[in-house]
Amino acid sequence: MILVESPGLFTTVQDLGRPGFGPMGVSPSGAADAVALRVGNRLVGNSENAAGLEMTLSGGTFVFPEGAFAALAGADFGAALGEAEVSPWTLFRIPPGGKLRTGHTRTGARCYLCIRGGIDVKPFLGSASTHVLSGLGGLEGRALRKGDVLRIGNLAATEPRPEGAALPVFLPRKTLRVTDAPQSGWFSEASRSIFYSSAFRVTEEANRMGLRLEGPAIAAPAGGNMVTEGVALGAVQIPAGGQPIILFVEQQTTGGYPKIASVIAADMSSVGQLRPRDEIRFERVDLTTARALLREQEEAIRAIH
Repeated sequence: MILVESPGLFTTVQDLGRPGFGPMGVSPSGAADAVALRVGNRLVGNSENAAGLEMTLSGGTFVFPEGAFAALAGADFGAALGEAEVSPWTLFRIPPGGKLRTGHTRTGARCYLCIRGGIDVKPFLGSASTHVLSGLGGLEGRALRKGDVLRIGNLAATEPRPEGAALPVFLPRKTLRVTDAPQSGWFSEASRSIFYSSAFRVTEEANRMGLRLEGPAIAAPAGGNMVTEGVALGAVQIPAGGQPIILFVEQQTTGGYPKIASVIAADMSSVGQLRPRDEIRFERVDLTTARALLREQEEAIRAIH
């Protein structure tokens, strides 16, 4: 089991989410940086979809009465096991009674703690991921609290990598590659030029539902309103004020703002590592390039044994 001595700023149980329930009004949820969770699980010998702990901006302190094999992936939270520093993207062994401490982020927004066997919680719609806005999944549908007890599962399928075996760091991007969205053609050439030539800053209103950006105003067609329709993960909406919103893992499943672009699948993990006040840009690519970049990313992940 895992004893939560300190939960950190915002720590939840996450797997790869529950896709396919959009028509029921349920967004996928799941890890904000799915690449980090998948890699962490591969390091400890789990299936890629095993549930781990997603820590945001500041991590917690966790005690392991029986010990465990673990890996940290994603942002560097300055973790330590006893007096020894623990680097991200490596496998390490926690001895019985060991205490893992994680601090404030040194790099991105989220760090993942993956445990051999996964986190054992009751699934909701086939997933262990926490959907915070609806209070479903994970541990009672909420972020962890001091004193919580989590059970370690028995899901590991392969031997973990050698202890201490490090990986090349999967660095997040600050230039997000995007494809055209359903309403891209509604925007004027001047509006599209502003969108692709300008820098935007992530505001404090950034969470698992979406990231509000601030920068030069983009004139939205139809005053920023349209007939509500289904929306996809990574869609970039332009509301009446002209400031973009990137829809994220706990997005609403329908929306009435025109969409100028969609973040490609290969860059969604980078969105999950954005912090308030980070500066980003957008780069347009075609669908062929987007698919090639996703294949390249999948090949890199599958190369981890």
